[in-house]
Amino acid sequence: MPAPTLAVIGGGQLARMLAEPANALGLPLRLLAEAEGVSAAQVVPDQIVGDYRDLPTLRKVTSGAAVVTFDHEHVPTEHLRALEAEGIAVRPGPDALVHAQDKGVMRARLAELGVPCPRNALVDSVADVEAFGFPCVLKTTRGGYDGKGVWFVHAAEDCAEPLRVARESGVGLLAEELVEFRRELSALVARSPSGQAAAYPVVASTQKDGICHEVIAPAPDLDPELAVSAQAVALRIAGELGVTGILAVELFETTDGRILVNELAMRPHNTGHWTQDGAVTSQFENHLRAVLDLPLGSPAPRARWTVMVNILGGPDPEVGRLYDGYPHALARDPRLRVHLYGKEPRPGRKVGHVNAYGDDLEDCLERARHAAAWFRGDLGNESE
Repeated sequence: MPAPTLAVIGGGQLARMLAEPANALGLPLRLLAEAEGVSAAQVVPDQIVGDYRDLPTLRKVTSGAAVVTFDHEHVPTEHLRALEAEGIAVRPGPDALVHAQDKGVMRARLAELGVPCPRNALVDSVADVEAFGFPCVLKTTRGGYDGKGVWFVHAAEDCAEPLRVARESGVGLLAEELVEFRRELSALVARSPSGQAAAYPVVASTQKDGICHEVIAPAPDLDPELAVSAQAVALRIAGELGVTGILAVELFETTDGRILVNELAMRPHNTGHWTQDGAVTSQFENHLRAVLDLPLGSPAPRARWTVMVNILGGPDPEVGRLYDGYPHALARDPRLRVHLYGKEPRPGRKVGHVNAYGDDLEDCLERARHAAAWFRGDLGNESE
């Protein structure tokens, strides 16, 4: 039987990193890229350039494909329902994906399930926010990512911009309590249509300016019972919402020892990039296996510790090294794993990441941080 074609919507780095295990498994990908030469378009030859918001374009890219999956969550839900009605297997499906697309829908459903979340409410006026209580976090219900569409407000005058943005973009606004948390965690699971599931170790993540900066797998000093609880929450959400593929559940570990669900992502996720080199089966391969309903691979770690650090574009694009950084970074650390996305550096833009693994956490942290800083251009030219 010939291998089925898998259509991927979105040409970012997540789609690019799906291509490597797809090639190894002999699975043909067809890409809908938003522009010529974007990250995934550099490595997936079967591609169409077009707008994911256009249903005829979606029909074109999915024609003859067995399954369609996503690099991002922004495809209109009604378009996904139309594809399903025409016999395309949409994975994750629109009934699941809407919970990652709309934070208001997600909060309401998780409340029905009794999943622990921050206190929250939909608001559409300053009076609503005042009634909810300051300080709090305001989030647009749709379209926000990497810190965009998120505001920390402490008084009525802070609400003007988020209310304006929500009004002009035609989306809702969600108020959430400002949680006192020890750190942020992420529980990553894979789930297939037949119900098979696999849970990766719970990791700790660090954010800078709303962007994932660093991930440690597994989360250091995490109470084993809390780790199991986090995995159980992620598996339950995946099952109750009918998720197919990778589900990332971003969590707060509170100062009083609880976990609260912060965000959901139904695709490979930045907090799972460590799995490329630190797990028996990467999140990207397990996403492919899951959406095609193939047996899932082991999520077990290969080493005691793996550290992932993102490479972000610096304030001066001419300073960052990227490819020119290889001689120093690879000579200094032959065990380092580098993943670049084929993107031009811009301030704060994710252009790659590095993974370092081993038995000593401090050593892994130093190696990964040094390499990311070197590629970014934060370190001098001297050899070490």
